[in-house]
Amino acid sequence: MRFGPVPLDQATGAILAHSVALPDGRLRKGCTLTDADLTRLRAAGLTEVMAARLDPDDISEDAAAARLARALVPDPLEAGLTLSPAHTGRVNLNATGPGLVHLDAAAVHALNRVHPALTLATLVPLTRVAPGQLAGTVKIIAYAVPGAALDAACGLARDAIRILPVRHASASLILTEVPDLGPKLTQKGRRAVETRLRALGIVLADCVTVPHQSADVAAALVRARGSLRLILTGSATSDLHDVAPEGLRAAGGVVHRFGMPVDPGNLLFLGQLGDSPVIGLPGCARSPALNGADWVLERLACGLKVTDDDIAAMGVGGLLKEIPQRGRLREAT
Repeated sequence: MRFGPVPLDQATGAILAHSVALPDGRLRKGCTLTDADLTRLRAAGLTEVMAARLDPDDISEDAAAARLARALVPDPLEAGLTLSPAHTGRVNLNATGPGLVHLDAAAVHALNRVHPALTLATLVPLTRVAPGQLAGTVKIIAYAVPGAALDAACGLARDAIRILPVRHASASLILTEVPDLGPKLTQKGRRAVETRLRALGIVLADCVTVPHQSADVAAALVRARGSLRLILTGSATSDLHDVAPEGLRAAGGVVHRFGMPVDPGNLLFLGQLGDSPVIGLPGCARSPALNGADWVLERLACGLKVTDDDIAAMGVGGLLKEIPQRGRLREAT
């Protein structure tokens, strides 16, 4: 592509780089100049324009954007994405339903190194998205790109972005009561958890409140109908053998991990009962603010395994915004 001032007698078919105000109207940037356009420009006293002229092997911005987007998402229905029509060199990739953004990060990096004009910007990997939310955008930042560069980018980026759909349709919530926990706080916890589930398209199949005793937690876990099982205790879990983890073991389940390097959210435990993942929620889950439990819940909801390594890796970026309602803040005021 050649870019710069172009004499009007050589500008037919060139792409106008900057809008031009004329006595009889305006020529918009990005338009392909016709003989009629050049007549208007001459009548206004101009002799040249800033324009881009494509070389024989160049691909125009919209055609390039559409082709790169199709390489990224060869099967939009299967990938859970819609592709917008190409316009001004841009194609948007929007989620069709709730889920998590899954990326081949190495492929995205490789694509973005091919040519400065070929770009893909995405959300952070495993970001939760709602239906219609923008997950990525292809943008060609010049009026055209070399065909060879586009070929290389398409080859590197094939099937590099998709939405992992939610796999669990229902969840159960078990709340425990302690003498100094008022009913308002219990209900606040239920509302916050139910809001999180609703954002993922998950139905709260049942919610029970039981005494803060391992036997009662165990019985509630066995009776729970949801394919995900959540426990929010009135008194924070403070050990691998505290009331709620022991309740999971008494129900026949296993505890995989207690504690995570995300704050708020340190006091989470993770386990399994049969085919159902079990999350012991930290007390900060009573707040709608983001906490470590959100990251675990979202991954499990989408059918991903959450390993010790996964949780350990959450520490990078795991210092989240403080929740003022917490009883013990990081820094004394």
